[in-house]
Order: sequence, then C-alpha cells, then structure tokens
Amino acid sequence: MKSGFSRTTPTTVDTRPSRGFVPTISLWLGRLLAGAIVVAIVLVGGTAFRVWQVARIDDYSHADAIVVLGAAQYSGTPSSVFEARLYQASRLYELGVAPTVITVGGKQEGDLYTEAASGKAYLEDKGVPSEHIIAVETGSDTLRSIEAVADTMRANDMSSAVLVSDPWHSLRTRTMASDAGLRAWTAPTRTGPAVYTRESQFHGIARETGALLWYQLTHFSADFPYTARQ
Repeated sequence: MKSGFSRTTPTTVDTRPSRGFVPTISLWLGRLLAGAIVVAIVLVGGTAFRVWQVARIDDYSHADAIVVLGAAQYSGTPSSVFEARLYQASRLYELGVAPTVITVGGKQEGDLYTEAASGKAYLEDKGVPSEHIIAVETGSDTLRSIEAVADTMRANDMSSAVLVSDPWHSLRTRTMASDAGLRAWTAPTRTGPAVYTRESQFHGIARETGALLWYQLTHFSADFPYTARQ
C-alpha cells in the first residue's frame, strides 16, 4: 500500500562563514607585501653579488688613460685609502696600461689642496712624468668626478679608461663611466683599509650595494661615509 507522503531529499546548508570584503583585501595585501619583500631580497642580494663579482676583476687591457678616483687627503698628503689607489695607478702606468694618468677630486672647505693635486704630486714622486698626469680638480662625489673626467677625456680625444678605486667601488664607477659615454673597465687596488679585514670588506660591499641601487633608481650619487681607518 502506497503512503500518502512523498520522500524528499534533504538539502545541505553551508554553515561556513562567508569571507567578507575587508578580510579578502587584507589577504591580497599580505600576499603583495610578501611578494615585495621577496623581490627586494632578490634585488639587494643580486646587486651585492655583482658588487662582489666585479670587485674581483683585474682588467689590464690597454686604455687611453688610467683614472684614479679621489679620496681624503691631509694638507697634500693622501690618506691611506687614497695612497693605495695611487700606488696601483703608478703600477699600471709602469706596466704600460695607458700613457696618461688622470687624478680627480676637489677639496673640502678649509683644505689647501685638492685630491687631484695631491694625487698628482704623489705620482710624480713615484716617477710618473708630470706631463703624463692630468689633475681634474673638481668633483665632490663619485658621479661628479666621473662626469668631470669624461668631459676632460673628450676634450683630449680620449675615450677609454681603466678605473682605479677600491674593489667594492668598481661596479658603480664602471656603471657611471659607461653612462657618461666612456669605454671603461676596472683594475682596483688590492691594498689599503678597504681590503684589510672581513669587516671592512663587508662594509664596502653593503655600502656600494646601497649606493648603486640608489644611483640606478635616481641617477644621483650617494657616497655613504667611509668607516675604515684611513
């Protein structure tokens, strides 16, 4: 005998709370923030690796000029940082890497000598003929110095340069020189405070990583203070 009641299939009710608009936005913002952090870590890490990698390059190819980046000097006497760079430049000149050495750098307020002039005097004492040295007595940071050197080289029909600075400074100087229209490579000093200790090496890489990223972002210089003993 058939019942008068029909059997119906029970419906399932979703009792899970629905995700609201604000939690969804928060979730995506969190993901974006995490992604940005990962990108920043990769960018900074990759740049630091390139700074370290280029610091290891010694390119003694023939060039029109050897360019020595300035550093502190005291009443005409180069600091130990600057002296290490100048000594490397004198060696490159003796090896015949280039017929001309260019020193560059202005002076701080109250100084009697420019970095370029004190560098030229040092090189003369090392036996480099005065007529083979060009002192570019301007530039208060790396970018202005490189731009001044590029102008001077063009005025003297020179277009290629081997850059001498601290190892960690190599990538940034090479990048700026290329942007200024020069064909440039690096042969950094292997002596001096910049390479004495692991601490100074770490500081140099960190310093140049930040300065290079800032330059690539803004095309302005950022010469952070040097903390190694000079």
